[in-house]
Amino acid sequence: MNPRCTAERRRPARRRAGRSALLRLALPGLLLCLPLGLVSPAGAAAPLSDAPAYQGLQFEPPEPGTYELPALGPAADGFVLDTSGRARRLHDFLGHGKATVLSFIYTTCSDAEGCPLATFVLQQMARRVAKDERLRDRVRFVSLSFDPERDTPEVMRVYSYAYRVPGVEWDFLTTASTDRLEPILNAYGQRIQAEVDETGNPTGGISHLLRVYLVDPDQRIRNIYSVAFLHPDVLINDLLTVLESGADTRPRTIPAALPLGPGDVKAGYESTEYATDSVALTARRGRPADLLAFVRRPPLGLPPVPVPADNPITAEKVALGRKLFYDRRLSLNDTFSCAMCHIPEQGFTNNELATAVGIEGRTVRRNAPTVLNSAYLTRLFHDGREFSLEQQIWAPLLARNEMGNPSVGHVIEKIRALPDYAGLFEAAFGGRGPDMITIGQAIASYERTLNAADSPFDRWRYGGDARALPAAARRGYALFTGKAGCSSCHSVGEHDALFTDGGFHNTGIGYAASMDIPLGSSRVLIAPGVELEVDPSVLEAVSEPKPNDLGRYEITLDPADRWKYKTPSLRNVALTAPYMHDGSLTALEAVVEYYDRGGVPNEGLDPRIRPLGLTAEEKRALVAFMESLTGSNIETLVLDAFAAPIGDVGSARQPP
Repeated sequence: MNPRCTAERRRPARRRAGRSALLRLALPGLLLCLPLGLVSPAGAAAPLSDAPAYQGLQFEPPEPGTYELPALGPAADGFVLDTSGRARRLHDFLGHGKATVLSFIYTTCSDAEGCPLATFVLQQMARRVAKDERLRDRVRFVSLSFDPERDTPEVMRVYSYAYRVPGVEWDFLTTASTDRLEPILNAYGQRIQAEVDETGNPTGGISHLLRVYLVDPDQRIRNIYSVAFLHPDVLINDLLTVLESGADTRPRTIPAALPLGPGDVKAGYESTEYATDSVALTARRGRPADLLAFVRRPPLGLPPVPVPADNPITAEKVALGRKLFYDRRLSLNDTFSCAMCHIPEQGFTNNELATAVGIEGRTVRRNAPTVLNSAYLTRLFHDGREFSLEQQIWAPLLARNEMGNPSVGHVIEKIRALPDYAGLFEAAFGGRGPDMITIGQAIASYERTLNAADSPFDRWRYGGDARALPAAARRGYALFTGKAGCSSCHSVGEHDALFTDGGFHNTGIGYAASMDIPLGSSRVLIAPGVELEVDPSVLEAVSEPKPNDLGRYEITLDPADRWKYKTPSLRNVALTAPYMHDGSLTALEAVVEYYDRGGVPNEGLDPRIRPLGLTAEEKRALVAFMESLTGSNIETLVLDAFAAPIGDVGSARQPP
């Protein structure tokens, strides 16, 4: 038995008894490979393999309800696209009062014991479900593609035509990128591998173990089927057993790896069909990680982590800094921590606010930059006014509109009075207690571990994996380093890449804000699918006066530095919207459009910013490239953050 799928693999015709060919149907944009038995009258085709679904069961399945199917664990969630291209959550298609049969497939698979087998079995089941009153309105089918590069929403829509059964829900899904797909595959234990020929060159094929999942109405996995057990009779009996056995009253286990993003995902909010899907904070269970591993051996694509000689990194310092980073008691009124601007599940920034908000809702005039890979920065803040992570922390601690503390001494004495910090500083710093230096060193030590790379781009460029980067992203990289000229500021090295030159540039964004030049329309989305064109004067009347911002000039007082801001790294940029120093551009597409127009002309505009003349396809390719820069260890860092201790605000005491 060969439980593998291989995309676009061409094999010699099989002559062995018990095998037959696949029927190939040419449809626009793809080639359907269907088992002959799927489209021929019953019994008209020879079986394709020894799989029970083709040959018949060798045993009598037990009657429904005479056995139990204990919950194996929660069905994982993730971000997917439906056949209309709309962003959804996988959980939108699981549960909700119905049992779900979930399969992972891709449209170019030609292995009779792979994806065609799964869709063959599911279609047989769908036909039976349509005729069975016990199941008709209580079961749905979901097929999610392994291959987002080729299986676009349009391809999945066309592919679905061959399989849909009237009266039965069957959703064909894909993802926006391999970065979106990877966490889903990992959560379901699905491992895929690029195939190579005898000389080691990629064939364009994909190998994986076939698995089909039975998910109950409460989004729990109740059974997993391999090739040897995948048969309509078995699945139908299992469906009846799950649906007719009554509710499982055992406590539901919260998945360790929940979707990483805002607690209330707004994907699809522009549609009238939007439905909120909130995640309770109490449901987000963490998993501690060995953070020092990301310092000792940085993820692929990053250079060695620079560690100051006067602050060698240790596990004790990292643990202490992690505790401080998530402790709201470090603010004046015990309500605000570092992590409330640098939110782990939002790319260690804040996806929901253009500019940061401090204690009591006080306005901060700039966007919260991500903390990811901050270990490599030689200038901190958008204007570059600080030089080290150790020193940087004191600016937000003391800023009136951020954490609001009146003085350094106030923070130190407050921490000294907290019982849960007793002995921690002394253990981390050789007997030295909390002071201005050790507090900064502890938090900096934690931040220095938040290194995220080993992205699809890194595995392609620095790891030698020719299949790691989708074709669209490869085209985007060629534009990034060529026609678009992005790499002149977001630099890429031969052995590693920080995607920043560390310099300061006038891109026109700051100038436009100072001169009140609008960058976009004044349409306001007031409800799902409901937009209004609002006069700018109306918005101005209900808004706080916008403070002026001259960028780097405020630090150097050099007129040539007006409206210059630090070049941000593009690593993990798909996670860190909104963009620019003021959060004025909400999506990567908007960023590409802005630079394609040549920015906003002004006397100090960086000469590298010019109209680019990109086509629509080239713009999409650039976005695809930037989306390929998400590190493979993001989930590890976020789940570790969820496991971090949070200080008991009831124990907070104001210093005398």
